[in-house]
Amino acid sequence: MRVEIGENPPSRLDKALSRDVPEAAALSRSRIARLIGAGRVRRVGSAAPVTDQKARVATGEIYEIAIPEAAETHMEAEAIPLAVLFEDEDLIVIDKPAGMVVHPAPGTPSGTLVNALLHHFGGHLSGVGGRNRPGIVHRIDKDTSGLLVVAKSDAAHQGLAAQFEKHSVERHYKAIVHGVPEASDPRLRGLRGVSFEPGDILRITSGLARHKTDRQRQAVYFGSGRHAVTRARTIERFGTPPAAALLDCWLETGRTHQIRVHLAHAGHGIIGDPVYGGRRRLSPRAVGEAGAEAARAFPRQALHAATLGFTHPVSGAEMRFGSPLPDDMKTLINALRGLEKHPGDT
Repeated sequence: MRVEIGENPPSRLDKALSRDVPEAAALSRSRIARLIGAGRVRRVGSAAPVTDQKARVATGEIYEIAIPEAAETHMEAEAIPLAVLFEDEDLIVIDKPAGMVVHPAPGTPSGTLVNALLHHFGGHLSGVGGRNRPGIVHRIDKDTSGLLVVAKSDAAHQGLAAQFEKHSVERHYKAIVHGVPEASDPRLRGLRGVSFEPGDILRITSGLARHKTDRQRQAVYFGSGRHAVTRARTIERFGTPPAAALLDCWLETGRTHQIRVHLAHAGHGIIGDPVYGGRRRLSPRAVGEAGAEAARAFPRQALHAATLGFTHPVSGAEMRFGSPLPDDMKTLINALRGLEKHPGDT
């Protein structure tokens, strides 16, 4: 794998590669550091590998990372039900419920999507993602519901990873947020990184990188971090005066926590988001007592991966999938509308 160092790189090699390596490669900074230490990273034009993770880098340098073949996974297959929207010999499209972690990690060794997939496939998954992420091309957060595509073959994994790297995959999310992003809002007009495109489409552009003091969070940066662009359009307003909104958000890039961080930066954090949502509360005067209480008690970020479109990496067919809002978000919307939930409500 070749990685070109972008502008204004961090001062050390492991941080620079972690920032600039394609998202689909699923290489954490710690894994990159181990690869450097193992002599698997070399600057193009130099015969010897770089073994110092603190080595200085410069914009435009190109590094080759030799990723070893994936080891056999020791994760156990678990008979966890999956909502399968499509499956063939190369890939599978899953509608993930909120609360399910995508792959095992410290503190979550089992009960993950990967454990369920290993059972579903009889232990056979693409190994390109490494022993802890077999078949995983992209992720959505534990408490985000919705669509994921998983590779079953190495050819599909590589083809899908290339599409994610080129940002050609269509990904739309539904989010219920505090406030309503309006093009007429002078606060938004003056906020760095925020602009509006024709059709009142909110556009947020920044760098994203780990928070300087809280390593579990991402933060907005300008002049550093990984380039990230999010767009959003208001679908419905709630309250009198409007105090919340249902947004259609779509990604030009796909960074960790991107929609959550960008909407919080714009002052329209997602309802229920425990990390980026802040302590903001909806006023009962605007959305009624039931609406305000439903928003206050919502147990997760109200974010759903609703649309996923890509080119089949083997057949070349155009694929597009949709997932309806889950019941918890439907219930929240009806509370914000001042309605009781009825079967079939959307």
